[in-house]
Amino acid sequence: MLEKGQATDGSFSKQLSPAVTALCTSALLEHGVPQADPKIQKSLAFLETQIRSDGGIYGEGSNLRNYETSVSLMCFNRVNGDGNYDETIQKAIAFLKGLQWDESEGYDLNSTFYGGQGYGTHKRPDASNTSYFLDALKAVAEDPQSEAFQKAATFMSRCQNLSTPHNTAEWVGKASVDDEGGFIYTAVGEGESKAGETPDGGLRSYASMTYAGLKSLLYSGVDQNDIRVQAAKDWIGRHYDLNSNPGMGQQGLFYYYHIFAKTLAATGDPFVLTEDQQKKNWQADLTRRLSELQRNDGSWTNPADRWFEGDPNLVTAYAMLALSYCDPNPLAKADHE
Repeated sequence: MLEKGQATDGSFSKQLSPAVTALCTSALLEHGVPQADPKIQKSLAFLETQIRSDGGIYGEGSNLRNYETSVSLMCFNRVNGDGNYDETIQKAIAFLKGLQWDESEGYDLNSTFYGGQGYGTHKRPDASNTSYFLDALKAVAEDPQSEAFQKAATFMSRCQNLSTPHNTAEWVGKASVDDEGGFIYTAVGEGESKAGETPDGGLRSYASMTYAGLKSLLYSGVDQNDIRVQAAKDWIGRHYDLNSNPGMGQQGLFYYYHIFAKTLAATGDPFVLTEDQQKKNWQADLTRRLSELQRNDGSWTNPADRWFEGDPNLVTAYAMLALSYCDPNPLAKADHE
């Protein structure tokens, strides 16, 4: 990645978003490239040019302000051992909290907008952006009981295909048994799922948002025994698959691999129990699958180019970050279990 993917100004695929530079830099740092490496320093210098006066870290005129700020903040946090980025991180957190839909914008607890996070354009919140926001809060050790976390947990609970006191939306009652416990993209309005609708008007759950939802609940301090957590784990067990992003096929596949690994690491479970009671070593399975998909030049890419996954920099960053949650030698470990 350092040899082929980086531009002379230190960026990676900046035509897509400065977030790609943040993800690539984080991936390289996670895999042992030292912060002092001149190319890492160049990428950090590029990201510094994206710091805005409002505290956000995003491209000029960006429509992805929450996403870009969240992943850039996490990158700066990784290299903040000397405190040089303290002010940048604090201002970025304040900026992100200012984007969260809540009472300050006229939305109370009864609104399906409440607690969610969108791209930053204030169109509407969604589960993916809310997940990135909570990743940023988690990275800076925000208290899980803070208002920001708890408001976000309210929003994410309403994105779950599960009838509970946390979610009484009409579309939940139309969910199929197979969709129960999974998550959709957003609960706003009549709800939206990138996986589409069921024949009777329900909304289909899909894997990448289900993992995002489960991780968000865990980060927000929801107990492992909570019905929402258990139902999400049950859905994951029914749809355990590393050949596709269940519900979406090949679309968003590497985004899914990253969030799959990050979420399962958050559960603390070394295995996923499938519907037929098989114990799947997710670290070994993920490492094996990514090894199969890696190209001869060391990169990864996705022929299904939705959400920029045709870009090798972005996709390689996703793959490397996913692997950072795996045991260094899970295949050998699995042979002895």
